[in-house]
Amino acid sequence: MSIFARFLRSLLLTAVFSFIAPMFLVGGVLICLCVSGFIPGLQGLTEDIPSQILHFLATFGTGSPFNGLLVISLTFGFVGGLFDIYAYYRYQILRIDS
Repeated sequence: MSIFARFLRSLLLTAVFSFIAPMFLVGGVLICLCVSGFIPGLQGLTEDIPSQILHFLATFGTGSPFNGLLVISLTFGFVGGLFDIYAYYRYQILRIDS
């Protein structure tokens, strides 16, 4: 496999995983808060926190929490891709110098 093909595969995987990570993180937090709402005494707390998280996401999504999560995930994917390009560049430079 050529160097360019390996680079593209690495870049694609990094961008996809960086895109999916915030979705799993926010989804996991919301699910844990919903499940912990069944514990007596935590119901009031677990009703307020998810609404604040959704309000925060709606800020980035012009009123829609899903669009906000999509914007944050796209940003993470882009930054992850940039980091992979930088790491590949550094690897090439260090390989040439040694």
